[in-house]
Amino acid sequence: MTIERTWVYAEATDGKVATISLELLAKARELGGTVEAIVAGDGEALAAQLGEHGAQRVLATGDLGDRLPGPAVAAALAERIAAGEGADLFLLGQTYDGRDVAARLSVKTDVPVITNGVDLTVEGDEVTVTEPIFGGTTNVFTAFRVDGPRIALIRPKSFAAAPAGGGPAEVVALAVPDLGSSGAATVLEHHVEEREGPQLEDARVVVSGGRGLGSPEAYEMVSDVAKLLRAASGASRAIVDAGWVPYAMQVGQTGKVVKPDVYIACGISGATQHLVGMKGSKHIIAINKDPEAPIFGIADLGIVGDVHKVLPALKEALAART
Repeated sequence: MTIERTWVYAEATDGKVATISLELLAKARELGGTVEAIVAGDGEALAAQLGEHGAQRVLATGDLGDRLPGPAVAAALAERIAAGEGADLFLLGQTYDGRDVAARLSVKTDVPVITNGVDLTVEGDEVTVTEPIFGGTTNVFTAFRVDGPRIALIRPKSFAAAPAGGGPAEVVALAVPDLGSSGAATVLEHHVEEREGPQLEDARVVVSGGRGLGSPEAYEMVSDVAKLLRAASGASRAIVDAGWVPYAMQVGQTGKVVKPDVYIACGISGATQHLVGMKGSKHIIAINKDPEAPIFGIADLGIVGDVHKVLPALKEALAART
């Protein structure tokens, strides 16, 4: 089939389009047809960046105040679909807001959603989504059988974001109907997490620590090496669950997916849950005292040794070069 129109739900923070949304725009361009970005808020503020990445039009709700974006966007798109102005495909990031919009639109249009996708192909009359299962050890391929928009939630880092060089996209108002009780929920407070250095999802180098560090105090070695490498600090689920570091630093199936140029795993055994979040890294370096640790199965360079000896030596060597 031919994809004549693709919608991409474009999320943004502080006037900047989220990386996951730029990744989806790259895939939408590849599929061909008209690419339209769906924005909950002011479309004019994002038109230049969205246009640069391939969006030809921006359908924007305008200022929603403190209302949640999910009910407004889903209701507005449902009306557009009912009027015969829908898309063949609707791509959303596997994020909190993306899942909310997709679920609400699915209910309103009686169309299923395929979640947790890592790839999408169009062959003949079929649109098929690739989904990893069993901790990423097996892929399943699910084809849509629907009349209406094909709604797919895609995991971060599934596609490479790349500008297309286009000018600012045309901004069109996306009319939001009366939401009734579904629009009553509002955001009461915003909390911004303090961050230093490169962001985990976008860093070129990531240094992560795991349970093999032995104690929360030992994680400081990971942070020190990361700073010397101008890298982001990450963590396995085990030490996040133990309260050593915040959840925002978790890499894995239930954390963040990263694809840096270099990933250094320190004291991480390599459980499937963690590998799902980092196995796409270009170069993987593993430090673990257990020579049978699963992490060595995907590592490009493995150091069998005690992280309490290896990391201080690495820190000393890096410090000597600065």
